[in-house]
Amino acid sequence: MTEAIMLVGGQGTRLRPLTTHTPKPMLPVAGVPFIAHQLARAAAAGVTRVVLATSYLAEVFEEHFADGSPYGIELVYLTEVEPLGTGGAIRNAAAGLTCGPDEPVLIFNGDILSGLDIAGLRDGHVAAGADVTLHLTRVEDPRAFGLVPTDEDGRVLEFLEKPETPEQIVTDQINAGCYVFTRSVIDRIPAGRPVSVERETFPELLQTGALVRGVVDTSYWLDLGTPAAFVRGSADLVLGKVDSPAVPGPTGDALLLDGATVDRGAVLSCGTVVAAGAVVRAGAIVEGSVVLPGATIGADAFVKDSIVGAYATIGARTSLDGAVIGDGATVEADNELPNGIRIACGVLLPVGAVRTTAGPGGCPAGQSTAAAVHGSVLQQ
Repeated sequence: MTEAIMLVGGQGTRLRPLTTHTPKPMLPVAGVPFIAHQLARAAAAGVTRVVLATSYLAEVFEEHFADGSPYGIELVYLTEVEPLGTGGAIRNAAAGLTCGPDEPVLIFNGDILSGLDIAGLRDGHVAAGADVTLHLTRVEDPRAFGLVPTDEDGRVLEFLEKPETPEQIVTDQINAGCYVFTRSVIDRIPAGRPVSVERETFPELLQTGALVRGVVDTSYWLDLGTPAAFVRGSADLVLGKVDSPAVPGPTGDALLLDGATVDRGAVLSCGTVVAAGAVVRAGAIVEGSVVLPGATIGADAFVKDSIVGAYATIGARTSLDGAVIGDGATVEADNELPNGIRIACGVLLPVGAVRTTAGPGGCPAGQSTAAAVHGSVLQQ
């Protein structure tokens, strides 16, 4: 298996405002664009050529990765003019493959962080003579996922929609977003129209008697589709809870990239990342957070489990807990932002505008005395 398709066309709406100017797979996770981790892991498993199936802000990928040579891998870019769904995107990207019809092809989503043994998935696929092999994982609460029951030999029995009642939960196994396809199976997906691989391609394969295998892997797995998961995944990479050859430094309590400035009186912990050009001033405490390039954390600020966008400013004595601050936003001094709040790109919040306790004039907890200044405040 020397070729792969990576699906990176989604708009990442659940991560707004972080994805306003940046595609989700290009967001920095542990100091590098997320897909750099996936490319490194694929390369370690023997993949030498990857087709990136792009759509939203497609030009950003090629501007950063070029031909892939710095990563030891050849990159090919194929862009969907109109959204084609997961199956349609795979079929469209197949035009960039060069392998023969009987060869295995790795296919993976651009927003899943895992510790899966990719080479092992490939080897099992080839040994079984499978048409498709899926990486499955187990979750405590499968209600938000499609279910994939298998028999004792690992053969997939059916693909079930998200369960609506307890009786419909027949397994805790879910599709983990990484597959090995035999090339000829990809070529059978209808071209030029939207196709869902989960709702159309996989069920049709079962109906025709194809061998679709599911491999349950209990190693690290995380969907980075939400801000909380994005922060957690970055921190887990820095802390060494999941391995990646692309992490640009040793694992530990924090990762400071070249060009970051952190005052000796600041405290960083819990897998925090401070990017190039970012500044953390004296007395600031930053726990398990991502501070993007050019951002500033003011003196005595407290930032926990949060994302501070590029060139954003967090004022002195301001507190963030589970917040997302958009690129170029300014949160001035003495604000207390409630958990889950999102501040849009370019917003200015004046001194003391948002508090988690009753503020001036008797404003309710967590509300602002200035609902939005120079932009919009987005709150979950």
